[in-house]
Amino acid sequence: MCTKNACFNPGQCIIPPYMTIKLISASDEMQGFTKLSLGNFSVDEEMRGRRQAFSKITHTQKITLANEQFQPGDGEKASLLGIQSEESLITPKVNREVYDAGHQPVQPGKLVRKEGSAPVADKDVNNVYDYAGATWDLYYSIFGRNSIDNAGMKLIQTVHYRKDYQNAFWDGKQMVYGDGDGKIFSSFTSDIDIAGHELTHGVVQYECNLAYQDQSGALNESLADVFGVMIKQKALNQDVKASNWLIGENTLIGSNYAIRSLKAPGTAYVNHPDLGTDPQPADMSGYSADPNDNGGVHLNSGIPNHAFYLAAFNVGGFSWEKVGMVWYKAMCNKSLVPVNATFADFKAATIAESAKLFGASDKVTKAVQDAWKTVGV
Repeated sequence: MCTKNACFNPGQCIIPPYMTIKLISASDEMQGFTKLSLGNFSVDEEMRGRRQAFSKITHTQKITLANEQFQPGDGEKASLLGIQSEESLITPKVNREVYDAGHQPVQPGKLVRKEGSAPVADKDVNNVYDYAGATWDLYYSIFGRNSIDNAGMKLIQTVHYRKDYQNAFWDGKQMVYGDGDGKIFSSFTSDIDIAGHELTHGVVQYECNLAYQDQSGALNESLADVFGVMIKQKALNQDVKASNWLIGENTLIGSNYAIRSLKAPGTAYVNHPDLGTDPQPADMSGYSADPNDNGGVHLNSGIPNHAFYLAAFNVGGFSWEKVGMVWYKAMCNKSLVPVNATFADFKAATIAESAKLFGASDKVTKAVQDAWKTVGV
């Protein structure tokens, strides 16, 4: 369904529409690749619609619509209801399942690895198994969150989705990864930050549930990037100065390319032979309500992304310890961050949460205030 500002209804996939549209507009020499991009774009739209519908229903309805292939037990049913099982109340533990779609349009596919089982020959399977574990670990060990829904939700992931599919997405209840085309995009299991990004869309879904339009949608995308990069930093034990602050640096093929940069939005890829130059703005002077991107949800996410980078870098140390905690508390504050929150709303929420955690006159709160001012919010 087409609305005034959302003709393509782009959603929570890692590859933004401005990149896909660039590939669809490829030259005659790339006609085969253009056809592939068009097919992927159509699939993306189908998945986004499914995810958006799933995010709006009640917990009880989610159980009714849950895929029977997952065969949830009593613990998972309780999780979907937002009720912790007796076991999870005692010792929360990560619960992962990885499926292989066999390059077909199926979900979840064939179960190939589950929690506690040994690594398999397929590196994509092992990658996403490890990435889901690292994501669960950051949310639990740092923020005290028990999985995506904070109630022990099983982390289900599907690899090898369709043939040469150029994206990864959270569909409202599970993760799906494509293999890429091997020319512009490698496998979407190549970067831990992509997995963290997409799984964080699930966390947002269960917390502030930001509407996927305009500034609230850009905040949704930004939160996914912010926590995705923190998950990578924690897995690598990197502080704010050691990190390169890139998203998807291994997925977009080429040593000088990445999908996004929090440190310097607009520079993730420059003069790429097929994609051109990263169009993301770093501050409000470049804000653009792109109608092909639900009002610029992927494009404008660079603005709050850069605010987080500035605050974290100026505070120093590990990003998740102080500024990351501020962002997490703000994301979970539904009174200060409503579903249609603006950048100004989220700014106010981060300042308020920082003042609660560290004090109104603390250097962390000042760094947060200065960061938002620098990006023009």
